[in-house]
Amino acid sequence: MIVKHNPVSEFLYQLFALILAMILVHTIYVTLVRPQAEAILDRQRALQAAGEAYEVERSIYVVVKDYEQEACFILGLWVLAIIGMKGRTLLHERRLLGRSLLDVRPGTSILPEDVRQYSRPLQLLPAEEREYLLPRTLLTALQRFGSTRNIQDVSTAVKEVCETESERLYSELSLVRYIIWAIPAIGFIGTVRGIGEALGQAHKAVEGDIVGVTVSLGVAFNSTFIALLISIFIMFLMHQITLFQERLVLDTQHYCDVNLIRNLQVR
Repeated sequence: MIVKHNPVSEFLYQLFALILAMILVHTIYVTLVRPQAEAILDRQRALQAAGEAYEVERSIYVVVKDYEQEACFILGLWVLAIIGMKGRTLLHERRLLGRSLLDVRPGTSILPEDVRQYSRPLQLLPAEEREYLLPRTLLTALQRFGSTRNIQDVSTAVKEVCETESERLYSELSLVRYIIWAIPAIGFIGTVRGIGEALGQAHKAVEGDIVGVTVSLGVAFNSTFIALLISIFIMFLMHQITLFQERLVLDTQHYCDVNLIRNLQVR
């Protein structure tokens, strides 16, 4: 299904994506991550209680077992779903740039009287495709040319539509930018919580029981570590989708210049 620029449908998609991410990640944590992490920590406690020397195991299950890391993975998966939706829509929009929507042959002049003829194929496009940037820009340009008979006004109209679309695409990524900020913040919350718990168990470390302090310090550092890794990966994806959006707007403007504006003529 192609997602149109509909705020309600986008909100519902984002809501269901968040719920699905929460269910999926929490299920993995309950059935796999936390049982494995507890088994590893129990072995360490048993070895310490027996007075045997042991090496602290750096298991991925122990690194990601805490609630802060779980929240970061949920948000990261949610952002991937949002970026995937926007990327899919952009791919469909780019496909229109490879089609001849106006069917203008080289050397053909488009007069103000021809506006209705060239607008008809655009108006007959499927409803989903009419919502895309290129058909909307071409229709706006043709209508402006038919009403003003001024080529400069057409060029201005194309530029205005593309600039408005660029601002809209930027604003639609505001949720992604917020989540990119929130993930490291959650990691720092885990750091504060872990250090607080470690300080609360300092007396046990003096008595020789260092497992509790080690686990608490692990929470402090592992949560920030995982949060920063996820944030770096999502930042890369966001920059790629932003670049994709900017290229779409610029290529649409170039398409209109080459295939429409250069063929306009006023008697």
